Amino acid sequence: MNPTRRQLLASTGLGLAATAALPAHARLPAPPVEPNLFIGTGGTGHTYPGATLPFGMVQLSPDTGVERWETCSGYYKTDTSILGFSHTHLSGTGIGDMLDVLVVPATGPVQLQPGTPENPDAGYRQRFSGEHAEPGYYRVALETGVQAELTVTERTGWHRYRFPAGKGHVLIDLSHLILDKSDSPPLVDEALLELAADGTLSGTRRVFRWAKGRRIFFAMQLSRKPDRITFIGDDDVAQPAGTTRVAGKRLKAVLHYDDAGSAPLVIRCGISAVDADGARANLAAEAKHWDFDRVRRDAAALWSKSLGSVKVEGGTPDQRTILSSALYHAQLAPTLVSDVDGRYPGMDGKTQTVPAGGAAFSTYSLWDTYRALHPLLTLVAPDQTKLLIDDMIRQTAQSRFGPLVWPLQGKETGTMIGWHGVVPLAEAHAKGIPADYAAAWPAIRKCSFDFSAPDKDNSLGRDLYDKLGYVPADKVFESVSRTQEYAYDDWASSHLARVAGATEDAERLHKRSGNWRNVIDGKIGFARPRFENGQWWKDYDPVQLGHMPKPWWRDYTEANGWQATFLNQHDIYGMIAHMGGDAAYEAKLDALFTAPSTLPDNAPPDISGLVGQYAHGNEPDQHAAYLYSYVGAPWKTQAMIRRLCTEMYKNDPDGIIGNDDCGQMSAWFVLSSLGFYPVDPVEAVYVFGSPLFERAEMQLGKGRKLVVEAPGNRADTPYVAAVTWNGRPWRKSWISHRDIAAGGTLRFTMSAKPNRAFGRARADRPPSFGRSPA
Repeated sequence: MNPTRRQLLASTGLGLAATAALPAHARLPAPPVEPNLFIGTGGTGHTYPGATLPFGMVQLSPDTGVERWETCSGYYKTDTSILGFSHTHLSGTGIGDMLDVLVVPATGPVQLQPGTPENPDAGYRQRFSGEHAEPGYYRVALETGVQAELTVTERTGWHRYRFPAGKGHVLIDLSHLILDKSDSPPLVDEALLELAADGTLSGTRRVFRWAKGRRIFFAMQLSRKPDRITFIGDDDVAQPAGTTRVAGKRLKAVLHYDDAGSAPLVIRCGISAVDADGARANLAAEAKHWDFDRVRRDAAALWSKSLGSVKVEGGTPDQRTILSSALYHAQLAPTLVSDVDGRYPGMDGKTQTVPAGGAAFSTYSLWDTYRALHPLLTLVAPDQTKLLIDDMIRQTAQSRFGPLVWPLQGKETGTMIGWHGVVPLAEAHAKGIPADYAAAWPAIRKCSFDFSAPDKDNSLGRDLYDKLGYVPADKVFESVSRTQEYAYDDWASSHLARVAGATEDAERLHKRSGNWRNVIDGKIGFARPRFENGQWWKDYDPVQLGHMPKPWWRDYTEANGWQATFLNQHDIYGMIAHMGGDAAYEAKLDALFTAPSTLPDNAPPDISGLVGQYAHGNEPDQHAAYLYSYVGAPWKTQAMIRRLCTEMYKNDPDGIIGNDDCGQMSAWFVLSSLGFYPVDPVEAVYVFGSPLFERAEMQLGKGRKLVVEAPGNRADTPYVAAVTWNGRPWRKSWISHRDIAAGGTLRFTMSAKPNRAFGRARADRPPSFGRSPA
């Protein structure tokens, strides 16, 4: 009698735990607090639990779905079946792509279609148990009796499968990818699978999902030679026996083992976005042995070092786990895209090569990550930041669209609005990170002033913005948000123009960065749609998404009038004056956080995590709670930040209130829980909030260390009574990056009652737009 799939499922979890144990001499280094890799895999967090390295090229993870928004990362925690394990994933995005080279180990009859979540028995999906994830390693027991383990190097994925006795097979599905109801086929327009004489299985496909026309190549080797291989062409047509090569669009291969359970099967797979030679070279360089446990130990050691950059004491156990998990998620992207020989797919459509010691990266979610992720990396990963900045300069110069927006494997998706690739560059220069910033200036200038230059959706209306001082709501969608975000990019670009010696351009950009005023109606105190004739939208309602001349037309980007009102990050004192002064601005902030949390029926799911009309689950106003410090009321910042840290993050799959957005939501938590946040990264200062822990240590590189102390800090002490810096009283409600980056001890005296005098004086308020309110 053969066991059923359900019987095998029930019996494999314990066996996997036993076989996955390592010998005593091979114990893995552990981070200070073990992160929970399942945080964000439920709700709308869109994270994945599989194996990867910090900023690594390979993200080897289980896939549970491809057709729902919840599975943008390929995985959703409450799903009950796994399709298989693919080598590339996006973490926390609101659009899906990747999931390259799906590997499906199984027993029983070969299934070529996945089946549905509702009826997994109709395809190669498998129920599972015993799921476990830790940095650099994942394991699970599949219902066909296969015990699966995954680990990685930077450019290779490693699988170890233990089959039950008898026959088994491994399906390689090169047609597997994220789907969407708006997609139009073919999503894969060409693909290839072939078997080399040495047993290496390689292949490629070109994908038109989100990043249109991106390429992926792979080279795969197996520790045990299969007894036979079946190649599957388009329409699931099996090729004749002895076939070693198949071309088409939706291809598969089946590796058959007559005695699959005789020994563990190790698969090592190198990938490349350049070519087949790159995939083989990456595999040869990073897979010189077959020791799966050695690769796992090396991955754990790398993560232990990266996660050790921040250590905390105090708080609750859950809060310490959330912090470690957030630090983990903040180091998944941008992802490596250059091969071991330095080649990578350039933004000009050509294969480029990085200079010696350099690297190229993909997955820059810049509309999100310029706010907190990149500022965090300047502190905890300065060497990585240097690599990223040099890479962004090169790719900016290559791209016909200029400043980076949302590039993925050499393809500019143009997702979201603005050209925020200028912000990390201006920030890095302000923080003293050496780089050839002037090399990016010609491309930035072209985007800023040449209105015949090509546009994607992110930069529409540049000419009208320059001519009228705003993007008109009757000409371009999301006009109110565009005007403000274009103005912020002008602010960042003006700094880069000065670095390049383009003084007149810098002055023009600096002046144009004040265009935010032209969509803020000071009379009513709200961001308001404005038409080409200069008139405001008459029937204004700040809860609505705009005047809607078309069903899909919005005047704000993933926001409404309330949230867009506080977009301004760089000229806050100008904004305060425009809104009627300190008292009026403070009252408007109060109203933001206390207004009814109602949204229109057509609101996108991104507007989430509401406190009043403040939406923590999305980026546009994530700095808003810190704005109280600019009107001398930092005690209100302290109370709200403590509330957001404790209410918006949980040690749970549904523990991130919105999309993690390639680590932005996580980076917000890391910085805010330590007690400070970069309202305007280009200003290179941090505004104090409310530290969550009693003590924290942040390794800053080059032997420097920042210590943050808040002795006796408790849940009922959210307020800052006093601050010292290196033992001396500190009256300001902010501190510069230069001070923090040099290392030292920042000590907060916490209280259950607010100290309304702290940070109230104008001289103690944060600088903005390069000046102090005093």
